[in-house]
Amino acid sequence: MDNSSPRAASPLAPYGSLTPDVVLDAVDGVGFRTDGRLQALNSYENRVYLVYGEDVPPVVAKFYRPQRWSDDAIREEHAFTQELAAAEIPVVAPLAPAGDTLHVHAGFRFAVYPKQGGRAPEFDRLDTLEWMGRFIARIHVAGGARSFVHRPALDVETFGAVPRAWLLAHAAIPGDLLAAWSAVTELALDGVRHCFARAGVPKQLRLHGDCHAGNVLWTDDGPHFVDFDDTRSGPAIQDLWMLLSGDRAEMTQQLAAVLRGYEDFRELDPRELHLVEALRTLRLIHYSAWLAQRWADPAFPAAFPWFGTPRYWQDRILELREQVALMDEPPLAV
Repeated sequence: MDNSSPRAASPLAPYGSLTPDVVLDAVDGVGFRTDGRLQALNSYENRVYLVYGEDVPPVVAKFYRPQRWSDDAIREEHAFTQELAAAEIPVVAPLAPAGDTLHVHAGFRFAVYPKQGGRAPEFDRLDTLEWMGRFIARIHVAGGARSFVHRPALDVETFGAVPRAWLLAHAAIPGDLLAAWSAVTELALDGVRHCFARAGVPKQLRLHGDCHAGNVLWTDDGPHFVDFDDTRSGPAIQDLWMLLSGDRAEMTQQLAAVLRGYEDFRELDPRELHLVEALRTLRLIHYSAWLAQRWADPAFPAAFPWFGTPRYWQDRILELREQVALMDEPPLAV
């Protein structure tokens, strides 16, 4: 992560000064005449609002977490989504009033998006998964055309080793569970590295990066991909494995449906299937560190009251032990 920011914000209350008046003034300042109404939308990493206008459609204003991304990294995210939109891929790209997509008001960087309606996708339907596969493949075709310069890559160190080290350094794990958690995470990361070794050197693409159901809005016309905040470089399978759930038989059937659509536009290197459980393992470790690092933000204790309890860490230990076993199994096959 890059820690550049227009103005330092308190890590204890990064959005403490982001009042409704500041939000409305920010959106007014880039040319959208608001009518005083706004609605907070579900987001924790950033702050996102539906803002209503006078005689114009409402817009979505996204205020970036201070000190997380550099301006260049945010602009690179915006440029990627605009590139996808220009290729008629259904992504929600930022608007560019006055010719720019990134704005600053009262020390907060923000972007404005068109409002996109839709419902949660039904990933338990095989036809939905096939549809998802087609559009993700199109994202990857475009994503392989060039490389990111300012966005990070998904790798074992940044998504596994570094978060693990942070949790250990900040005494986040209860003392009586520390030895067990430390041992299982070390074993899990060894398993992840073995999976990456078996996968060879997969092609690095510009990805959505966080392609789960919460970042897809479904309409009768199919999926609309939102929130590229975690876009980064990585193997194609990163945007596919989160579509899979259930036992091995169910995931095998789901994967077949995804690939029926995906391979209409792009072939998936079968060696990347070695990475499914490895990437899931990295996400589990990274997620715990993400919660711990954001705990001073008042929104997090309110939204995740179970985090940090002994039961939470006990469950993570058991979960990671299961992942160690799963990474030793043969990869999914279609």
